Amino acid sequence: MKPLKFALAALAMTVALPAFAQDTITVKDAYARFMPGSMAGAAFMVIENAGDADDQLIDAKSDIAAKVELHTHKADASGMMQMIHVPEGFAIPAHGEHSLQRGGDHVMFMGLKEKPENGQSFSLTLTFEKAGDVTVEVPVDMTK
Repeated sequence: MKPLKFALAALAMTVALPAFAQDTITVKDAYARFMPGSMAGAAFMVIENAGDADDQLIDAKSDIAAKVELHTHKADASGMMQMIHVPEGFAIPAHGEHSLQRGGDHVMFMGLKEKPENGQSFSLTLTFEKAGDVTVEVPVDMTK
């Protein structure tokens, strides 16, 4: 009987996992910009974590680009700002938020397969260490 109880408990945990993201992670004020004459762009947003545990944004995916990475800006030794890949991602504190914004942390799209126009939107899937995948529709806003 114990193996059955274990299997049922494991199934219940698996079924409950998707609700975690919906209950704890909220993405607000998302928008993207695409550089004229370039096959690159970036998305910005505020990620809120209403949960009791810290989480980590560890990946991002979208069909619009060959490569999607988490990036930040950092000054080099001469003071020049560089955009760098952040493979470990960004911490989203419990009962807190983390802003992805121009000149700071952001989602970078490289090798665009399609370039949505101003006012259009596209799907972006954010992967969190604990919350799992959260898919958001990101509008393109070239005025921000």
